[in-house]
Amino acid sequence: MKNQPYLDLSPEVKNALQHGQPVVALESTIISHGMPFPDNVETALRVERAVRESGAVPATIAIIGGRLKAGLSEAEIEHLGRAGQEVVKTSRRDIPFILAKNSTGATTVAATMIIAEMAGIRIFATGGIGGVHRGAAETMDISADLPELARTSVAVVCAGAKSILDIGLTLEYLETHGVPVIGFQTDEFPAFYTRRSSFGVNYRLDTPEDIAKVLKIKWEAGLQGGVVIANPIPEAHEPMLAPIQRATEMALAEALRLGIRGKETTPFLLSKIKELTGGESLRANIELVLNNARLAAKIAVAMSFQQSSIVIRKS
Repeated sequence: MKNQPYLDLSPEVKNALQHGQPVVALESTIISHGMPFPDNVETALRVERAVRESGAVPATIAIIGGRLKAGLSEAEIEHLGRAGQEVVKTSRRDIPFILAKNSTGATTVAATMIIAEMAGIRIFATGGIGGVHRGAAETMDISADLPELARTSVAVVCAGAKSILDIGLTLEYLETHGVPVIGFQTDEFPAFYTRRSSFGVNYRLDTPEDIAKVLKIKWEAGLQGGVVIANPIPEAHEPMLAPIQRATEMALAEALRLGIRGKETTPFLLSKIKELTGGESLRANIELVLNNARLAAKIAVAMSFQQSSIVIRKS
């Protein structure tokens, strides 16, 4: 890892990276903007526990007091949760401004990928990636997550793209920019709350070890850029499709009527869908994030084992 003057690693994360132990990056906008307090803090801590129970070290990422942080304390997580949307939702363009002001920012998928790569963390678990918003032909509203996936060498385990997006165009964008989309034990790209979208993945892989092998080869071959690992929500926690679709359409119409756009769109829509589904979408969101954290940890463990095996053979 190169010297990074603005980056702080928690002692746990620093020790794990120095000793080649598996580490999983976790984003922080899910804490500040994705869920209400105290669900957000409880979920963040549950996700960290899920990573540990699956054999890896969690590194929740944020900007705290003008410092890039990989690995937050429980107090820092609670601070983000209580502050909620008062915290700046931080993507690539925002990072230098948050640092210059010695301010605090919750990191999106894009910003989390950047800081994870700085720290030397290759695996990142989130809920769902951003993408091409519906109506983007007129608005040009495309999430910064997508170009980040094309340039930053971090694998993102997610439940597909958020159902509020144009999933077909999101996949087209990823294909154009050479970002592989792997389906974990599925041939179909999941749509966040639901296991199916009617769109296929590029490749299906059925074990964390197979995924780890592909990631290792990709980056060793000098093929920079990220990978999307699509992990469907567990069937037992999948909400009924029709109510979710109905709530999504109603939320999109409301956002259009109110003129909500840009980075405020996703938090508004997720909150509105939660309201319209009586909390069912929030329950599904929590379960899919936990599911992604467990898979990410297993992939990180497999990558760590592969690396240690190489070292043993060379010695």
